[in-house]
Parts: sequence; structure tokens; C-alpha cells
Amino acid sequence: MIDYRLDEEYEDLRTTVRDFATSEVAPVIGEFYEREKFPYDIVKRMGEMGLFGLPFPESYGGMGGDYFALCLTLEELARVDSSVAITLEAGVSLGAMPLYRFGTEEQKQRWLPELCAGRALGAFGLTEPGGGSDASATRTTAKLDGGEWVINGSKSFITNSGTDITSLVTATAVTGQKPDGRKEISAIIVPSGTPGFTVQPQYSKVGWNASDTHGLTFDDCRVPEENLLGERGRGYAQFLSILDEGRVAIAALSVGLAQGCVDECLRYVKEREAFGHKIGEYQAIQFKIADMELRAHTARLAYYQAAAKMLRGERFKKEAAIAKLAASNAAMDNARDATQIFGGYGFMNEYPVGRFYRDAKILEVGEGTSEVQRMLIARELGVTS
Repeated sequence: MIDYRLDEEYEDLRTTVRDFATSEVAPVIGEFYEREKFPYDIVKRMGEMGLFGLPFPESYGGMGGDYFALCLTLEELARVDSSVAITLEAGVSLGAMPLYRFGTEEQKQRWLPELCAGRALGAFGLTEPGGGSDASATRTTAKLDGGEWVINGSKSFITNSGTDITSLVTATAVTGQKPDGRKEISAIIVPSGTPGFTVQPQYSKVGWNASDTHGLTFDDCRVPEENLLGERGRGYAQFLSILDEGRVAIAALSVGLAQGCVDECLRYVKEREAFGHKIGEYQAIQFKIADMELRAHTARLAYYQAAAKMLRGERFKKEAAIAKLAASNAAMDNARDATQIFGGYGFMNEYPVGRFYRDAKILEVGEGTSEVQRMLIARELGVTS
């Protein structure tokens, strides 16, 4: 029979991260969030704990764990705050993972040790102003000139791209044309500080206010030819595979937010009184919280299954899409219900559910919108080719 109990190593990790999130993140993150400041000290501490190196081999400075360990960590962090969780998720699955999956040995040795230690952050430059969900609509170009790639174009909504410790952005660019007339899209490593590479001012966002998000521009930006990541012309396919993994991670983060809403409501309904009774005594409140737990529980099972198939080396595209869709829906629904349970206090930023509500919506958009997930599920079922 299927057994969803975690083994001792995973359970110890979950407990350690939960304690860290509760004791070191929760007391201070609200101030960072409202000031829209990046929490460097928290990120440094996560690096010291080895969280940025969880799924990477020890030979590159990693912890020798796996992707499921990362997912468990993201869930526990997001139960307290999503800005911190997305910083880790993007730093690992979008910043460092492309290098590990597709980089040369020289590229791995150069970049991964600092990324795994959390002393540096990497970013994933895919989305463009006119592209959105249509990642194949890349307009950024890269042309070879005297042994260098000359890059021109722009990117939008890039997480971890403008911090003081950002070391690189891996950007997709059109490097030619395939025999069938389609664009040849490749991935190129652009170190921070490269002339012609400009990080635009920080976005003013609805949520994730303690995370780092910028637009990027490339104006005759030159990098060595050897900064090509993976095979020329395979950049789009490489990033699609990275996004499949990332959807499992975002599902885990979404489950964390959904469960965090349950946690906060359980505390609140035992303290808040209305009409002479604790509000937890009212069946309307009990049913809301029961539905919230139901959503978090089922979404967790969905990402567990997707992660299990991924670790076994099986095809998991459908399961990743299902997990991401179910978990982001659960996060949004739970955030709305938690705000309703808290009433006027749920609309105040001093309470975590206010942050949760602001953070939840992007989970239905980032790393593939809910509509894209439905499209992928239908395609995997054979509804359309």
C-alpha cells in the first residue's frame, strides 16, 4: 500500500526549517515586507543552513539531497512568508538548476559553489514584455561577433535579478533560425555587472514585497562565446524542462501558504469572541476551516505524487501541472477564507493573513498561469496534439 509518511531524514529537515521559519523569519519579516526591503540576513542564514544547496551534489558545495527536500523546505517557509520562500525557490530551481542540468563542468565549478552556499543568487531570464505565457515569442537576440555573444533585448518580472548578491542571469535569446523557419533559441549566462546589461528599478508589487523583482535590458551586451549554456538552439526546450520541475516547487510553496492560512485561523478562532462565544464554536467558521484544511491536504498529496514521479525519472509533466493548478487554487481560496474569518483584522497588514492574501494571487500566474496548466493537462490526456 502507498505510505505517505516521511522518512526520518525528511522529517528532521521539515522540523528544522519549521523552527527556523517560526523563530527567525516570522518575528521580523513583516517589517521587511512593508518597507519592501530584501531580507539579506535571513537569506544569509538560509545559506548557512545549506538550504540553497539542498538538491545539489556535495562536489559542487551542495547538501547531496534531492528536489523533494527542497519542496518540503519551501512548504515550511511559505507557512510563514512567501517572499522568503520564493527567494529560495527561484535561487535554486531557476537560478542554479539550469547550470547543474545543462552547464559544462567548468561552468558548474565556477558558479555553483557560491550559489549553493547562498552567498550568491542566480536568476532565470525567460519572460519578456510582449511574451507572457508565450515563452516561444522571445525577441531578445544574441549574435556571435569575434568570439562573443552580443545580446540585445529585454526581460520582465525576473526574480533575484537585482540584489547585491546576484551573480548571474541566464537569459534566453534568439541565436538564429532553424531549417524549418522557427526561431533558434539558446540560453546564455550573463554575469552581473556586464557592460550593456542593465537592471531596471524594482517593481512596485501587490505581494511578495520582501522579494527582489526587476525588468532587465540588454544593449549590445557582450559575453564570451563559452557562456552558452547547454546546446545551441536547445535553450527553449531546456527551460521548459526546468519549468516542469519549478511547477512542483511552486505547488509546494502554494501548499505552505494554504496551510499557513489554516494555522493562523486556528489560533485566531480560539481567541476571538463574538456574541458571547469564541468564534470557533460557530459551525459556519468550523466548516470554513475544514474546507481550508481539505484544500491544503489534497494539494499536498498532488505535489508529493509529482515529486515522486520526478525523482523516479518518470514523465511527470501532467502531475506537475495538476499539482501547480490544485495548490495555487488552494492558496488563493484559503487566503480569501482566512481574510473573511479575521474580518476587519484580515485587512490589516499587521496580521499575516493580510500578507497571505496579497501573496496568493501571483501563484495562479507565475511559472505558468492556471490556463496554461489546464492546457498542459488536456494535452497530456490526448485531448489536443
